[in-house]
Amino acid sequence: MSSITYAPLVNESPTTNIDPPRRPAEAAETALAAPSGAAATAASPALLSWRDGRLYRDGIPHRILSGALHYFRVHPDLWRDRVRRIADLGLNTVDTYVAWNFHQPREDRAPRFDGWRDLERFIRTVGAEGLDVVVRPGPYICAEWSNGGLPSWLTGRDLAIRSSDPEFTSAVDGWFTELVPRLAALQASQGGPVVAVQVENEFGSYGDDHAYLRWNRQALIERGITELLFTADGPTELMLDGGTLPGTLTAATLGSKPMAARELLTSRRPQEPFVVAEFWNGWFDHWGKRHHVRSVDSAVHTLSGILDAHGSVSIYMAHGGTNFGLWAGANETEGRLEPVVTSYDSDAPIAEDGRFTPKFHAMREVLGATGPLRSPERLPVLPPARVALVRRAGLLDGLDAALRTAPVDTSAAPRPATFERLGLDAGLVRCTARPRIPAGEHRLVFTDVRDRALVFADGVYLGVADADSPELKITGTGETVRLDVLVESLGRINYGPNVGRPKGLLGPVLVDRRMVQGWESTPVALPEWSERELSAALDAGAASVTGTGAGFAVAEFHADEPADTFLALPGSVHGLVWVNGFLLGRHWDIGPQVTLYCPAPLLHAGVNTVTVLELEGLGDTLELRDEPELGPTEEYVEEFD
Repeated sequence: MSSITYAPLVNESPTTNIDPPRRPAEAAETALAAPSGAAATAASPALLSWRDGRLYRDGIPHRILSGALHYFRVHPDLWRDRVRRIADLGLNTVDTYVAWNFHQPREDRAPRFDGWRDLERFIRTVGAEGLDVVVRPGPYICAEWSNGGLPSWLTGRDLAIRSSDPEFTSAVDGWFTELVPRLAALQASQGGPVVAVQVENEFGSYGDDHAYLRWNRQALIERGITELLFTADGPTELMLDGGTLPGTLTAATLGSKPMAARELLTSRRPQEPFVVAEFWNGWFDHWGKRHHVRSVDSAVHTLSGILDAHGSVSIYMAHGGTNFGLWAGANETEGRLEPVVTSYDSDAPIAEDGRFTPKFHAMREVLGATGPLRSPERLPVLPPARVALVRRAGLLDGLDAALRTAPVDTSAAPRPATFERLGLDAGLVRCTARPRIPAGEHRLVFTDVRDRALVFADGVYLGVADADSPELKITGTGETVRLDVLVESLGRINYGPNVGRPKGLLGPVLVDRRMVQGWESTPVALPEWSERELSAALDAGAASVTGTGAGFAVAEFHADEPADTFLALPGSVHGLVWVNGFLLGRHWDIGPQVTLYCPAPLLHAGVNTVTVLELEGLGDTLELRDEPELGPTEEYVEEFD
C-alpha cells in the first residue's frame, strides 16, 4: 500500500533487514549451541543477541521477520511448499509450537518423532529453504489446540498444571528429556536453523508461579539450549508481571497498538529490543459463531506500526492450516463451551490451502519483498462434483460392529466413567444402564454433560442433552429400559483456568429425582480407528437405518491425479469425515465452516473413499468444491482495543 512506508533500523537497509545472510542448505541438513541475549559469552555466542535496545544476528543489526506455521496442522508432504510461501511473503524466520499431546497421546507409550511427528525433519526443511527457526516447546502452547497441547492423561491427574507442583514438573521433565536434545542438536551453532526458544507460553495470562518459570528455563538450558531464550505475554502490566523473568528477553503478543506495547516494554526493559512474538493478523473460529476476518488495511496498518517501531515480529498465523482429526481445542466463556472448528485458516495471508490472499500481497509490499514468487498462486484443485452418499449402517449397530474388531476394556461401576478414567483423549464414550421406568412420562436429567450426549431408549433416539438442554422426556411402561448414551467430546479447553477439565457424564443422570446407577462405559477412540474398524462399521448392515437418522455412510469419487479439494455434506447435520481412512475432521451444520479442506496428499489416482459417521441426520450427497466456504464473516477486533 503506497501510503505505508517501511522504517529500517539505523544504519540498516531494508534489504539487509529483510534478507539476513542465509545458511547453506546443506548445513541446515546437519545439526549444542551458545548462550543467549545479554548473557552471551565470547566463548560461545548465541547467533541472536541484543544491546542498547537493538537485536543483532551474528553481530549484524537484524530483526526477526517470522511467520507462524505449525507442522502438526500441515500435511508433511506440504511442509516445504508452505515454508517456501512464507519465504515468498518476505519473511526470514518460521516459528512453531510443539504439541506434546500430538507426540505422546498415551502415557504408556514413548513419544513419537516419526512420520507426521518428525519435528526434526520439519525444522531441517525450514533451514534448507534458508530460513531461521523459532521453537516454542511449552509444554503448554494454547494455540486453539486440544488441551493447550498438554496430554489428557496428565491433566486427568490430581495435580496443578503449569506450576512448580513436583508431579507436574516431573512429567514435563520426562517429556523435555525426549524433546529438547533434539532441538539443541538443531541450533545455529551446530549448523542448524534454530535461533531462539521460548520459555513456557504467555504464562502471565495464567498465573504468577515464577519458580515454575525459572524451572522451565533451567530445564531448557540443562538440556543444551544456548540460543536466545525469551518469554511472550500480552502487553499489560498484569500479564508482564506474571510471565517475565530477569535476564530473559521479554516479547509481546498483540493484535493492535504496537507503539503502546513498545512504550510499556521499554519502560520495564529499556535495554531490550522490541519483539512481537505474536501479531494476530486474523483470528480463529468457534462452531455456531461467525467466521472471523480482519481487513487487509487493519492488518497491514498494525504490521507497519510494528516495523515503524523498529520491532521484530511473528505473524500469527502466516499460514494457519487445519485442525485435522479431533485436535481442535475449545474455549469457555461464562461457563459455556465454545469448540473450535476444524479449519484453522485464521484469515491468514497464506490461506488454509496455501493460496496467496490479498492480505499476502499487501503484507509482502510492506515487508519490502520485491523478488519473484517461487510458489504458484495456488496448488491444483479437483473439478467440482456431486456424488451419492450411500447409507450403510445405523449408528449403534455400526459402533457395536467396529468395537468387536478390537475389543476394549469396559468399565462397570455405579456411575458413568469419564474419558480420563477410560484413558480416552477424544471421541465417544458409550454409557449403558438399565433402569426401570414407571409407567407414564418422566424427566431424564443430565446434570453435567461434557460436552454432548446422544440418548437412546431401547434403540429409539430421544434427543441431545448438553449444557443448554440438559433434560429429555422419557416414557416408561413399568419395565426395564436399555438406556444408551453416546457422550461426545467437542474439544478440550485450550486457554484459561479450566485447561484440563475432564470429559464425560460428570454429574448424576436422574429419572425425575432418582439417580440412575449401574453403568457400563465403553471408550470409542475414533481418532485411532483403522480401515478395519471403518469397514466393520459400514458392513454392520443397512436394515437398521431408518428415515434420515444417524449412521454410517460412504461416498466414492474418481481422481485422475491427486489434487486439493473441499468437501461439503449438504443435508447432513453433525459428525465426522474420513478420507481414505484418514480422519479429516468434524462437520456441523451450525457453521460457520461449511467445507472441509482435503489436501492432495490424502488422495490417490483412481477411486477415493469418503466415510461419514453421522451422529444426527444424514444427507444423501457429498460435494467436491473448488473453493472453500468458511461461513458468514465477522470483523475481528483485538481484545486490547
